Amino acid sequence: MNPDTLDLARLQFALTAGGHFLFVSLTLGLATVVTGMQTRAAFGGKPVHARMVRFWGQLYVINYAVGIVTGIVMEFQFGLSWSGLTHYAGNVFGASLAVETIVAFFVESTFLGLWIFGWHRFGRWTHLAMIWIVTLTAYLSAYWILVSNGFLNHPVGYRVSDGELVLDDAVAVLTNPSALLAFGHVLGGALLTAGFFVAGVSAYHLLRGTGEGEFFGRSLRVGVFLSLPALVVTAGFGGVQLTTLVEVQPAKWAVFRQQAADIARVQADMVARFGPGDYVPSEAWTRGGALLMLIAFALMMYLGLAGFVLAFFDRAVHRFRLWHLALVAAVPLPYAAMIGGWVFRETGRQPWVVYGLLRTEDAVSGLSPGAMRASLVLFTTLFAVLAAVNAVLLVRAARRGPAGAGLGRDDRAVGGDPAGSLPATRY
Repeated sequence: MNPDTLDLARLQFALTAGGHFLFVSLTLGLATVVTGMQTRAAFGGKPVHARMVRFWGQLYVINYAVGIVTGIVMEFQFGLSWSGLTHYAGNVFGASLAVETIVAFFVESTFLGLWIFGWHRFGRWTHLAMIWIVTLTAYLSAYWILVSNGFLNHPVGYRVSDGELVLDDAVAVLTNPSALLAFGHVLGGALLTAGFFVAGVSAYHLLRGTGEGEFFGRSLRVGVFLSLPALVVTAGFGGVQLTTLVEVQPAKWAVFRQQAADIARVQADMVARFGPGDYVPSEAWTRGGALLMLIAFALMMYLGLAGFVLAFFDRAVHRFRLWHLALVAAVPLPYAAMIGGWVFRETGRQPWVVYGLLRTEDAVSGLSPGAMRASLVLFTTLFAVLAAVNAVLLVRAARRGPAGAGLGRDDRAVGGDPAGSLPATRY
């Protein structure tokens, strides 16, 4: 394998998978927030609760729509650049990817479409059931992706037949600790991302005094009160994952702790088992990703604890400008932590794409450096455009506030609220 092709393929996957991951984290978290808000509105909530569903739901739909496109792009580059992986291990982890596609693109998208266009056409409980199905299928989609990723990090439930991996124990694959712990960690991170996003957007409006004090005061409390337990859940699952590295991926654990003796011992063990080669992952990327994650987490924990106390006081919620500024500035922190954690997880298993079974250099498609470079430019440009479009749309919709939300607008209303408030008989 040409070293240039390998490096370009790894860079391409890192950019596309990491970029898509950022969309997923906010989508998964906001879906949960919107579902909770609509449940509250359906059970006799105030009109403000229905308006919260429409405003935050619109931001969720924007992020979801663009995120779907990034997912399609990522699938294309995966099939183009990593044919060796699919040929060798596709019989095991390919099934979970196929199920995820069915869940995400058929079930989740179908019910999301019904939820978007079913406003004022379905009854209260039917419409509520739709967003619950959307959220639960989003969770299932994340689970199936992590089943595949968990197998790559800690292969279980397989046997080798004719030089390829074949599924031998489906239960072992589905209950792989590497997948289950990562699932809990990612869900906590997604809720954390949504909590800081909701709190940050709300703080922006309270800081600017846009005239929606009650609306954004309530929303800020939702974001703050969600963030702290999400931090605890994320840290809990992350901590347990770290303890498993000693047995599952000792090289990553040794590099993370910067133990020279352990690194040398692991390298010697790997050489004895698999032959000559460098089996120590990049310290700069592995440890750097972990440090970025931990620093961002420490900052979020400080803001989460302080915010949890401040949110009980109306004066702080509506007038504490320094806190508002801090919340606005903190919106990128969960993204930084998620990217840092993803880099730590993925680069730390190098040089393996399937740990202990298939090296990364043997999984890359047989493309020339020129072809790989061209695809890298194409996919990176497309992802940059999609990320920019998503950011512009989210910022524009967030700045407009609830009065400018088009989601759930009742165009049949005559002489009513131009913002299309939800009928009291339904919500």
